[in-house]
Amino acid sequence: MADWMEKVQEGTRGAKEFVEESWVELMKVHWPSRKETYAATLVVIVVVILISIYLALVDFGLTSAIEAIIG
Repeated sequence: MADWMEKVQEGTRGAKEFVEESWVELMKVHWPSRKETYAATLVVIVVVILISIYLALVDFGLTSAIEAIIG
């Protein structure tokens, strides 16, 4: 029974140490401002739209080429 209690206490200490170390690391993080987040989001949306258009054009071109060859 005592062995079980020691394992539980050891696990609790390990979890507490993990949370404390994680909190220290989170304090070191540079969180982006609202302006930076907005700019990054805008870049992602524009890139996704451009890649989507490119893939649509490639798909249309390959489909047209295959249809021309087949039929």
